Amino acid sequence: MATEKRLRILIVGASGTLGRAVAAELGARHDIVSAGRNSGDLRLDLTDTPSITAALAKAGKLDAVICTAGHVTFAPLAEFKAAPYGESLHTAGIKDKLLGQVNLALAARDVLAEGGSITLTSGILSEQPIAFGTSASLVNGALEAFVLAAAIELPRGLRINAVSPTVLVESMKDYAPFFRGFEPVSAARAALAFSRSVEGLQTGHVYKVFWS
Repeated sequence: MATEKRLRILIVGASGTLGRAVAAELGARHDIVSAGRNSGDLRLDLTDTPSITAALAKAGKLDAVICTAGHVTFAPLAEFKAAPYGESLHTAGIKDKLLGQVNLALAARDVLAEGGSITLTSGILSEQPIAFGTSASLVNGALEAFVLAAAIELPRGLRINAVSPTVLVESMKDYAPFFRGFEPVSAARAALAFSRSVEGLQTGHVYKVFWS
């Protein structure tokens, strides 16, 4: 039987519900470095590019980078007005979950070990929209398109994927009004998709953790 290589994995958002589950799943076999805006081994703010590059520089050798962080705005479409970036309600999601993860991926590309992997987090709203979820759908769809395109250009055998979970069981107390009729999944089940991304061989793939 082949011996599984022990990897050094950075998880951004490791203190969140999904991040904790991913750390528990992968931490059983690999070395985890946690990062977050206010907690973790390293401080990393997705909205602050210098903090991304600084955290990666401090992290040392990495075989994989995972992001389970990112915020979007849930609001009625009627509240979104044509406005410059920075003034639109879309700004929060674009700056944080979208551009933050894209910048993390680009910075990780330059420091990951050969054959390393990048795993971003999108979400079910990229293809199953809900009321008040326009911004989330925009961000998730853009993230998935970025992953598909970036995969064909990454150097040194690097891979990139996204995990697209539905609403989590553990988050239903806060998000149930937005996701009526959706069947939630546990964070532990969603974490398995991150293992497939990190420990598998696929690239340019979106792992969907929901039922159609």
